[in-house]
Amino acid sequence: MLPDQRQTRYFSIPVMGFILACLLLAGALSFVTWHNLDREERLMESFLLKEGQTLIRAFEAGARTSMMMGPRAGNLATLVEESAREASIAYILIYAENGRLIAAAGAQPEATSPLPVSEVLAADAPTTRSIRNSSGETIFEVAKPFSPLNALPMRRGTMSRWQKWRGAGGPKEPETRLAIYLGLYTTDFAAARHEDIKQSLILLGTLLLIGSGGLYGLFLSHKSQVAKSALENMELYTDNVIRSMPAGLLTIDNERKIVSANTHALEYFGVPEQEMVGKTLRQLTAPHDCPLAPLLQEGREFIDQPMECLRRDKVSIPLKVSGSHLRDRNGALRGMVLILRDQREIRAMEEAVERSRRHAALGRMAAGIAHEVRNPLGTLRGFAQYFSRTDSKDRNVRAYAELMIGEVDRLNRTVSALLQFSRSREPELKMIDLCSLVNRAAALIRADADTQRIRLHLELPAATLPLPADADLLQQVLLNLLQNSLAATPQGGHITICAETRQDRVLLQVRDSGQGLAPEEQSKIFDPFYTTRKEGTGLGLAVVQQIVEQHKGQIRVESEAGQGTCITLSLPRNGGTHENV
Repeated sequence: MLPDQRQTRYFSIPVMGFILACLLLAGALSFVTWHNLDREERLMESFLLKEGQTLIRAFEAGARTSMMMGPRAGNLATLVEESAREASIAYILIYAENGRLIAAAGAQPEATSPLPVSEVLAADAPTTRSIRNSSGETIFEVAKPFSPLNALPMRRGTMSRWQKWRGAGGPKEPETRLAIYLGLYTTDFAAARHEDIKQSLILLGTLLLIGSGGLYGLFLSHKSQVAKSALENMELYTDNVIRSMPAGLLTIDNERKIVSANTHALEYFGVPEQEMVGKTLRQLTAPHDCPLAPLLQEGREFIDQPMECLRRDKVSIPLKVSGSHLRDRNGALRGMVLILRDQREIRAMEEAVERSRRHAALGRMAAGIAHEVRNPLGTLRGFAQYFSRTDSKDRNVRAYAELMIGEVDRLNRTVSALLQFSRSREPELKMIDLCSLVNRAAALIRADADTQRIRLHLELPAATLPLPADADLLQQVLLNLLQNSLAATPQGGHITICAETRQDRVLLQVRDSGQGLAPEEQSKIFDPFYTTRKEGTGLGLAVVQQIVEQHKGQIRVESEAGQGTCITLSLPRNGGTHENV
């Protein structure tokens, strides 16, 4: 079961602090922007009010000057029109106290009615308001009483000239009061305000971008920490699984050097991990040859290859090794993974089973020996009794004597084969030439083949075929196989011996054109004392199998009734050297 990969989603303290700081900074920027805009609004109104009052006073001064110069200097309407030509002035209106328009210039907003004259005249200070014209422009209006005579002595002649100069047809009484309405454009102030708003929005956008980048960076950092934590947990979990495996595990790189090993692998080789990492299997198994050398050198996958691991304490551990490729996410080969399975218990059980099988075979062998020995002994006893009752002039003495010798020889062959089977010696491996061994065995058997008119063919490589083996035992294997083929092949048949190398193995085949074997016979041919020939002992193939197994080889039988038999021996070839293995 894999560890839980789900991570709790939460906002860490740094992320929350960063978000809170961004919100506070955005709030502060908004407040400062609002405060600046409000201050600019007040400054604009104060400036326009002062400007309006200044223009009104200047207009009053102009009116006084025109009045003092006489009626020919121009009336009030002309003065209003001339004053309204200023670009910053939207309009100028002058109303009498009774609401009658005295003079007007400029473009007054149509949708807006002027303030009542009575309110303007009653106010102690100038009256202001902001209005919009039909074009959407904002106009700041200043309204106050219009009194150009306030700065002059109130004399009848002056009032008379004022009324004549005014020329508006209004009342002639000096107490008639006027109100002036002055509209000023705020376009420049609005443009400046829009620019301030634009700058504030740019700052806010920059802050938002920086905040988003910072938040994204924190998110990536948090995600990286989560991924790192998950990776560490997975690595710890995988390491625990590997170390708790009941088998050894080795990983090797493309140079066949060990990268890592678990506890069981270290136990098998009896070395610490720091001494194992960076070495090859060949270096670990030196001075002995590594049986996995050819497979690892070629980079091929394999399953359950046998291997003997000899530790420094001289303890030999039988292993079964399986190798598989190690690839990255792109499919590139990065090395191999070797699974080492301890075979000591399995070998012990196999030996126990083998002992049980041997005991059973020995039981059958004892019965066979009793039968085989009883008959010739009975015959010998009978002839011995016969010789004791007759004299030497009997003509059958020589024939009986020869028969006794034949029976004794047959008994000797049976006992010899039995001794070879029950007391097998360990092979003394030396580098031999298999071709020479086959030629020598063929020379020993050729006379019998010629006598039976059986053709003997040899299919051997032109060069030598080196093989580590015990020459005497391997020659005994060949002679037993050839004798069985001669016994099973009729006259005019043929026997073929061929040898070849295939990867790290040597294949030796003996094929004949004899009578072949039935399926039920094939399953019993290696059992002791099982034979299909009357003169056979049933121990030849059992001895062959025993010698082949002593050489760490394998034997395979292919046969069909009436189609001949092919026996193939597969022996390991460890004569070459393999680097980086």
